[in-house]
Amino acid sequence: MVESKRERDAEEEDVTVASKKQRKNEDTEETYSPKKETTTKALETEISAEAGERKVIIILEDARLEAVKTSKGSYELLNCDDHLHLHKKLNRKPIDSRPDITHQMLLMLMDSPLNKKGYLQVYIRTKMNVLIEVSPHCRIPRTYKRFAGLFVQLLHKMKIKAADGNATLLKVIKNPITRHLPVNCRIFGTTVTGTLVDTHDFTAALPDKPVVFVFGAIAHGHIEPNYCDQHLSFSEYPLSGAVAVSRLLNGFERKWGIL
Repeated sequence: MVESKRERDAEEEDVTVASKKQRKNEDTEETYSPKKETTTKALETEISAEAGERKVIIILEDARLEAVKTSKGSYELLNCDDHLHLHKKLNRKPIDSRPDITHQMLLMLMDSPLNKKGYLQVYIRTKMNVLIEVSPHCRIPRTYKRFAGLFVQLLHKMKIKAADGNATLLKVIKNPITRHLPVNCRIFGTTVTGTLVDTHDFTAALPDKPVVFVFGAIAHGHIEPNYCDQHLSFSEYPLSGAVAVSRLLNGFERKWGIL
């Protein structure tokens, strides 16, 4: 009799515990808000969609980034100031070796509010047909000497990673450039002989979709890549690459209200 009573008490205790757990689960389910999760996911999707639609892709074509071995045994970027003897040896014009132009344009691009907002992507294709992808988080060195050292390292190692993590800041990727561009996006070349447009009016008329602009990272002349749909000019006067880039970015920043 005593054992039977103990068994009944144990069963009642198990039922009571199970009942409490069930009520606890029900209370938890009542406090759970699927609407909140849905709202958060919708917001994340909206932000992602906006970032995907608003994208300006800049390609710096014909950049003069070439690593050469000096008489001291070190590697440097071939440039018109430090390597006159190498130009004579290679039978090249010193004026064509201007890696500082790429440096100036990258500083303008990566420091822009448009890039900090996350709406910019930059690619570089060198005279030697090396294609480079630049991460939006890459901070370009302020001085030319450090810039040159960074790109010599890139051309040898094929990628540059952040010192404080695994993020890749610069990397060499496969050609052609068109395989890395969004499908059916419009591609505009920029040249002094192109159709003259006002950057503010032109960017305002563009839809909020990915668009590509190609700039020549060269000292003189103009480029007309065969993958461009149309060629534009941003001034009736010849502009340096950095100034032309600045005009275009300012148009998009004004269009999207980026201060």
